[in-house]
Amino acid sequence: MSGTLVLVRHGQSEWNLKNLFTGWRDVGLTEQGTAEALAAGEKLKARGLKFDIAYTSALKRAQVTCQHILDIVGQSDLKTIRDQALNERDYGDLSGLNKDDARKKWGEEQVHIWRRSYDIAPPGGESLKDTGARVWPYYLHEVQPHVLRGETVLVAAHGNSLRALIMALDGKSGEEIVKLEIGTGVPIIYKLNADSTVAKKDVLEG
Repeated sequence: MSGTLVLVRHGQSEWNLKNLFTGWRDVGLTEQGTAEALAAGEKLKARGLKFDIAYTSALKRAQVTCQHILDIVGQSDLKTIRDQALNERDYGDLSGLNKDDARKKWGEEQVHIWRRSYDIAPPGGESLKDTGARVWPYYLHEVQPHVLRGETVLVAAHGNSLRALIMALDGKSGEEIVKLEIGTGVPIIYKLNADSTVAKKDVLEG
């Protein structure tokens, strides 16, 4: 028996638009972000997908994206579990700063290392490895059992929390995963075998 796991990064947030480090700061979606979330729902509806359960983070940009998708597919009242284990990577002292201002303060190279290395954290924050250390166990214990029972599960979360999942699902190295770009509002559909291996992967871009 195979199950289906759908991963969606939230639509564009207000701080994505302003080029700010967001992390655990709780900001809303832009008008474009709302449109991206609704479009994700339409793509999933076109595939005829119906969900058995949904998971999202403790941050409203992911929660609202999740709800927009469920509204579009006709499942507004679906059981949805919110947990900070699925939160975006915590950027610590960088949170709220404009990325260009951060480069002026710490230097282009240092900011690049914080953003694009696997295991080096910004001051007061998390590395992608740290993020994975909370995301992956949560997935294994809470989310994956539903998928392995043959259910269809929606996870609406964030760029880095989803990177942590995709790293394990796709068998990517730390060096490979930091280069992966995950589009806002782009559904990624996994069909998993009963032994948790990936049978098929579709990315619904465009």
